[in-house]
Amino acid sequence: MHIYAIVLAAGQGTRMKSKLYKVLHKVCGKPMVKHVVDMLHKVQVDRTVVVVGHGANTVRDTLGDQVEYVLQEQQLGTGHAVLQTAALLENLEGVTLILYGDTPLLTEETIRNLIQVHTQQLAAGTLLTAQMDNPTGYGRIVRNEQGSVLRIVEEKDCSEEERMIKEINTGTYCFNNRQLYEALHQVTNHNAQGEYYVTDVIGILYKAGQHIEGYCISDPEEATGVNDRVALSQVEAVLRKRINKQHMVRGVTFINPDTTYIDADVTIGADTVIHPDCYLRGSTVVGSDCIIGPQTEIIDSILHDGIQVRQSVLDQAEVGMGCTIGPFAYLRPGAKLADKVKIGDFVEVKNSTIGEGSKVPHLSYVGDAHIGKNVNIGCGSITANYDGVQKHVTQIDDNAFIGSNSNLIAPVHIGKGAYVVAGSTITLNVAADDLAIGRAKQTNKPGYAVKLRARINNAGGSGGSVRLPASADNTAE
Repeated sequence: MHIYAIVLAAGQGTRMKSKLYKVLHKVCGKPMVKHVVDMLHKVQVDRTVVVVGHGANTVRDTLGDQVEYVLQEQQLGTGHAVLQTAALLENLEGVTLILYGDTPLLTEETIRNLIQVHTQQLAAGTLLTAQMDNPTGYGRIVRNEQGSVLRIVEEKDCSEEERMIKEINTGTYCFNNRQLYEALHQVTNHNAQGEYYVTDVIGILYKAGQHIEGYCISDPEEATGVNDRVALSQVEAVLRKRINKQHMVRGVTFINPDTTYIDADVTIGADTVIHPDCYLRGSTVVGSDCIIGPQTEIIDSILHDGIQVRQSVLDQAEVGMGCTIGPFAYLRPGAKLADKVKIGDFVEVKNSTIGEGSKVPHLSYVGDAHIGKNVNIGCGSITANYDGVQKHVTQIDDNAFIGSNSNLIAPVHIGKGAYVVAGSTITLNVAADDLAIGRAKQTNKPGYAVKLRARINNAGGSGGSVRLPASADNTAE
């Protein structure tokens, strides 16, 4: 049996009060419509067609070629939107799912169950329904005395009696494909809104003597559609709770799940501990036996096993096994650490590789550098990679030692086992096992501090300033 899917994503979403097309608003780091399409991929749908309207190009940019597209130039209702797919699907055999692009909570299990009920009951159409205590805003399911579905009534067209119905239409359907399009051609716009409703297909099929089934989901939250920022936040909270639970079931420890924010496509290994106020975003992969946080943000990065990260930000970085990072470190795009590297407090690494066992303990900047194994970068040292026009590379070979407050002016190469003395500014290459010192000569003036204090006191009383003689500077040798 072939399965097709139509995702309705043509509405502008004016209630979102946003320049961003509604279905592209993110929930747990992923656009809503991408949640729906990815779920359909898991269901192994043969063809997915997305109906686009406002913001069509941005939707195409987001979903790429994993789906097909049709354009609904005028928004004349859901029935009109589905009918735009006729040229692609009308003559095919199989079943067709219809879903909205703003329902990111729908699960693979629910859609599989919907298809199963539809096929087992030999239905022409099957609705996904839910029982809601407050059904305001949803179409109501009208059944006959035997419990069969008669029709769906949009809330604006409901009678007072129909408004009291608690069973609602979620907007998700499964139809026999050929019967769907036969009925769509009969839909009219004789209603309060003057629109063509896909819900009218149910009544048309019923009047034609076809069997209509309803599958009521146990968790009505799955059916939540997002029409404004309030609903967006509610859906975000539900999905985050679901994601965190899945990770905990798989062996990840959350110290406080309520203050831990994990995006939908993040992977975490067993026996990793996530402390409060952590954000794992995008396609981040975290290995086993790691300790993350507290107060840590990791974006589109790969962390191997046994890593500890505290109060730090990692963005498009890769970290080898057994590394320690932070607190207050910043790994920018292109940072790649081998195993057992130490990145300490207030260290920034950008577009650089750091070899196994090397250390950058504190207050340093490493940019556009290739650092070998067992290198020590002293406190306050930097690779000066930018000359105002272009970036240059610093190469530091294995077992080199870079003393504190050293400036390595790229392009420069520090050889294997070389030693750069603290406070040096290095502009020339340093050969293997050489010692480099780049300081100005230090001058000491015996007893001059007493005279200097006297000058300061006198100047302070008169509001003047003190100028040191040129020979009294304290630059190093």
